Amino acid sequence: MSKNLDYFDLQANDFGEDFIWGVSTAAYQIEGAHDIHDKGPSIWDHFTSKKGNTYQNQHGNDACEFYHKFQEDILLMRKMNIDHFRFSLSWSRILPNGTGAISSKGIQFYNDVINFCLECGITPWVTLYHWDLPLALEEKGGWTNREILGWFQEYVTVCANSFGDRVKNWMVLNEPMVFTGAGYFLGVHAPGRKGLKNFLPSVHHAVLCQAAGGRIMRNLVANANIGTTFSCSQISPYRNNSRDHKAAERADAMLNRLFIEPSLGMGYPWDTIPVLKRLQSYIMPGDAENSVFDFDFVGIQNYTREKVKHSYFVPYIRAKIVKASKRKVRATLMDWEVYPPSIFKMIKRFNSYEGVKKIMITENGAAFADEIYQGGVHDEERLSYLQAYLKQVHKAQREGLKVDGYFVWTFTDNFEWAEGYYPRFGLVYIDFENQQRIVKSSGQWFSRFLGTR
Repeated sequence: MSKNLDYFDLQANDFGEDFIWGVSTAAYQIEGAHDIHDKGPSIWDHFTSKKGNTYQNQHGNDACEFYHKFQEDILLMRKMNIDHFRFSLSWSRILPNGTGAISSKGIQFYNDVINFCLECGITPWVTLYHWDLPLALEEKGGWTNREILGWFQEYVTVCANSFGDRVKNWMVLNEPMVFTGAGYFLGVHAPGRKGLKNFLPSVHHAVLCQAAGGRIMRNLVANANIGTTFSCSQISPYRNNSRDHKAAERADAMLNRLFIEPSLGMGYPWDTIPVLKRLQSYIMPGDAENSVFDFDFVGIQNYTREKVKHSYFVPYIRAKIVKASKRKVRATLMDWEVYPPSIFKMIKRFNSYEGVKKIMITENGAAFADEIYQGGVHDEERLSYLQAYLKQVHKAQREGLKVDGYFVWTFTDNFEWAEGYYPRFGLVYIDFENQQRIVKSSGQWFSRFLGTR
């Protein structure tokens, strides 16, 4: 038994009988099988094929081989007392060209995953878009092209009609701030585009798709529980002066407010970040109304706190994140500060929005340099991290804040986007040489914790 468990004074039931406990994953990060059974290429297949885009030029061609090993992994979840599984659908596995012809093999794969989950008593929670846009659509402009509204609605309709009889829990987008910011402004994620001219239309079209996807699900799936997910971090000034305080406000508007507020009818936060007024050139009549959707829940994904200082060298927002390593604070392998109160602050923040009905923690976890030692993986740092963050979730509940579920990121180690396979976030270790699964100490603890229900 982990020594940390001896000091953890909460049980799963302390969060309430109806509290949802699960694990989260994403298609490109786990599936592999990148070019078989009619699957079309995605922007991540293309991005990782170019040298210099990822750590050691690694790619997700094989990843965790979930495509072939899904039964093994779902059975392991069941053994670990996990009864809610969040995963995403690969758009180009279902519609190889993004629109038009539907792949029966792609539909069959997800039917097999969904049906096996249900056979094992595990409830599927499905994300429609987790960053892997079909390459065929990127070649037409991707998220910068307003036509993506039609492409996305076609894709969502196929998913609703194919899986909606058995899947009731849906998330439309995963972290739109990340896939627009990293993919269309900084160029460090697929498709590798840069600049405001790519970022701004991508933001607006993602906001419209976020709501449009929700409306389609509402119309086509009976008794659907519809949400969408947002990355969020507590943003604090680096120094206690007015310039850093204002920089923190601007960073907060960009990182935490940009996507949720339009969906609630509050518009874009361009009063705080004037450059966002340039979005007006992409806004058409009716867009403000069509950006709004009454989601059943909001998924918040929190890992860390960011400290921000004023900087003239960062264009548009004049705010620079000061890395955890520079601040000499405890951090994960991603150089993200371990700061549990951040998740409490974000739960409180999203509770303050009128119109947010329920809040789920759809991702929380940590990457460390896990290694096999004497046949096991003794990841005490991750175990400590999860327990500390869960205490903050429970504190939020005690203070009367809405928080209705918690999904660990992630079930198994996987392909961590541009960082490759080096950062390991899993409760389960994967030896990528032979695809062997080993439940880490954190996974063993989480299994015991869930077993107390």
